[in-house]
Amino acid sequence: MPRASLSHGVDLEFDTFGNPENPAMLWIMGFTAQMIAWPEEFLQQYADEGFFVIRFDNRDCGLSTKLDGVAVDTDAVVAAALMETDMPEVPYTLRDMAADAVGLLDHLGIDKAHIIGASMGGMIAQVLTIEHPHRVLTLTSIMSVSGDPAYGQSQPEALEALLAPPPADREDYIEGSKRWLVWQSKKYGDAQVNRERAAREYDRMFYPEGASRQLAAIYASGRRNEQLMNIQVPTLVIHGLDDTLLDASGGKHTAELIPNSRLLLVDDMGHDVPEPLWPMFVDEITKHARQV
Repeated sequence: MPRASLSHGVDLEFDTFGNPENPAMLWIMGFTAQMIAWPEEFLQQYADEGFFVIRFDNRDCGLSTKLDGVAVDTDAVVAAALMETDMPEVPYTLRDMAADAVGLLDHLGIDKAHIIGASMGGMIAQVLTIEHPHRVLTLTSIMSVSGDPAYGQSQPEALEALLAPPPADREDYIEGSKRWLVWQSKKYGDAQVNRERAAREYDRMFYPEGASRQLAAIYASGRRNEQLMNIQVPTLVIHGLDDTLLDASGGKHTAELIPNSRLLLVDDMGHDVPEPLWPMFVDEITKHARQV
């Protein structure tokens, strides 16, 4: 897969689908998730609809730049965010991760793109739109939040599964994928599909160290309430009513803040994009993108 060396010293592994002459769609994945969490078969459908589709590994994940050995006190960062006290220094924030995404657009010679992000990727997409509105055609924020801790709370068992200690080896990682069911769509969650995905992820790149720095970036970035109220680009907010990792109140609040945004609440969708819901996603996101 190709690799982009950005001007600020970060290298991003990326992949593309479709004709580069077509309108661009930049897909941003979530916390600790590699770009392959956007399946090729899913993104190819957007390419078939006439878009140039880009996915990439965020920093500290997959095959992109990693800040090996850079320590961060995540407990102190989370506490400061929740109590609104002075924030400890962190290696980077969502603003830096959004700059990475813009740097990838620069590398590809793309002036403007449809920006789509899920979970932490939705947060990065929001920040990208806030900081670089001239680079954004439309925004789609999927199963994400505004950074306000009063909305989008996690159920304890889902948060515990997400932040479980890293497994000892490949088999433990694959076996541990059964914990993902706690936040996935109740109707469509599939333990065998999870095992196969876990094997692919582990074999491509297992890098649990990046989790603490990405988590710190989320909490250190704070609330985006006021900034979201200034977004002017067409915005679609999608959230599952089955989401136990980031409650649907997070999506509702995001849509309330962004002027003229459209909120799509999805039955039988958890904190995932299960294959039976792909036709809905393709239809809604394609329709959203085509309005500009």
